[in-house]
Amino acid sequence: MAAAPQSLITLDLEGVLAPEIWIAVAEATGIGAFARTTRDEPDYGLLMAGRLAALDRHDITFSQMIEIVNELEPLPGAVEFLDNLRAEVPVVILSDTFEQLAAPLFAKLGHPLVLCHRLSIEDDRVTGSTVRMEGAKRHAVEAYRSLGYTITAAGDSFNDIEMLSAADRGFLFQPSELVAASHLEFAVVTELDDLLAVCLHSMRLDHA
Repeated sequence: MAAAPQSLITLDLEGVLAPEIWIAVAEATGIGAFARTTRDEPDYGLLMAGRLAALDRHDITFSQMIEIVNELEPLPGAVEFLDNLRAEVPVVILSDTFEQLAAPLFAKLGHPLVLCHRLSIEDDRVTGSTVRMEGAKRHAVEAYRSLGYTITAAGDSFNDIEMLSAADRGFLFQPSELVAASHLEFAVVTELDDLLAVCLHSMRLDHA
């Protein structure tokens, strides 16, 4: 007899649960180069190369960046949303952020399981970034599916599309017009209450 499916939710971090860290850095420093995100640029490698170059060019230290992140709070309703969702179904956050940089937000969200990347830091300078693997979000979803999980995924940016495509069900949450228009195959959800309802409904479908 086949085992009953188990459900798992995968979510993006920035734009779904937390503010965009690099936009916050742009606003705090007045450096517009940091305002470009994965909602604008599909090529993550190109995006990070530009960010690292801007950090060096403007002599921005890691300490300055972490001070900015320390002032950030989860998006309105995000803590309650995540608490309510995790009470019903396992949740994994798949993010292209960096664990050293986003750590203050992880704490404010109640220390969820987050799979993300690492920065290289020397003498308080960000010297590079290490991506855990290319297509990490997609590979994570495929790995969880290979373990028998049925995946519902939600994200807001171009770098989430592979994750949504690999999942059993994928939703765009408050995407930019460019992202939404480029990927009409995914339904758009605009409120966290609705995203909670969609995720819980998906879980119930899995167990019907």
